[in-house]
Amino acid sequence: MRCPELRVEVPHSVSDPFLYVEQNGDRYTVIRSLEAARMSEIADMKVIPLESLGLDEYVANGLDSDAAMLEIAARACAELRVREAIVPGGFPVELADRLRADGIVLGVDQAVFTARRRSKTARQLEGIRRAQVAAEAGTRAAAELLRAADEVDGVLHLDGTPLTSERLKQAVAVAFLANGATGEDFIVAHGEQTCIGHHMGSGPIRVGEPITVDLWPRDMESGFHTDMTRTFVVGEIDAWTRTAYDAVRNAQDAALSALESGAGTEAKAVHDAVEATLSDHGFAVGDVSVGMYHGTGHGVGLSLHEAPSLSSEKPLEAGHVVTVEPGVYDPERGGVRIEDLVVVTRTGYENLTDYSRRLAPSRK
Repeated sequence: MRCPELRVEVPHSVSDPFLYVEQNGDRYTVIRSLEAARMSEIADMKVIPLESLGLDEYVANGLDSDAAMLEIAARACAELRVREAIVPGGFPVELADRLRADGIVLGVDQAVFTARRRSKTARQLEGIRRAQVAAEAGTRAAAELLRAADEVDGVLHLDGTPLTSERLKQAVAVAFLANGATGEDFIVAHGEQTCIGHHMGSGPIRVGEPITVDLWPRDMESGFHTDMTRTFVVGEIDAWTRTAYDAVRNAQDAALSALESGAGTEAKAVHDAVEATLSDHGFAVGDVSVGMYHGTGHGVGLSLHEAPSLSSEKPLEAGHVVTVEPGVYDPERGGVRIEDLVVVTRTGYENLTDYSRRLAPSRK
């Protein structure tokens, strides 16, 4: 649940820590008997129950569960004759110390594990697609409340009370659950909040100000995320917001055009297309207070932010899932961001996002 390097090997949720070993083409999990049946359903997985390695013995001798797990992991490695291993950067320090005390050589090589997750399989893409359906349902739920709201002294009201970011978030969360997804955090920000990085949003929403709905729910079945953003305005749209919106929409179109060659496209070429387009519209990109101060996109999968980055000069590969999210911000006026999620294919790309980019809150 907390370790993407494990989850990518074991495609169902396991709440408690367990040991996973690959050795000479064989796969092992050292895990509680309670999980053994599900784990045995995974192709070519050999299951070693904790109980078979002396769990009851360690507990009877006064070890707590954490200390017992360390000893069981060490015993399992001894039985499997593990003398050297590659581990990811997040490998537990306490476990590493225990295994090294037995003479096992551990080398950290995060790149090995990152490479396993970069290109998504068909099954993983199914999970991302389900998460995307939930994201669009959440966006739609927020948009419908915005559409139904009335103006009272410049503030949006619904059913006699101010419409707030918190109220919109409740509707979004319900939509997530109804579509088999969950999201602990997501953004429904407005006004100046839309320019403050990942400000989650709070308080009553005013007529005419930009509203950022940035959602990244996780599919509960697969554990995979999606990521999408839409910017809405209720009421009259001022000239700056309209100009910024047109620039961002055109920049996203340019980025998608840069992806039309598919696999082999240099990731940075997508960002360069955004930078050139925003520059043509009079907006700066980089370390700026007015313009776009963030990158164009990032990989999405078991983690919300993962490789590849669209700031990289490395070529994109078929199966890479990346966001395309240009934005323009002015602390005195607000921000506009549009974010789609795409999967790179051998000959182009597929846009997984199917939702209007209009500033007026839309049903779809």
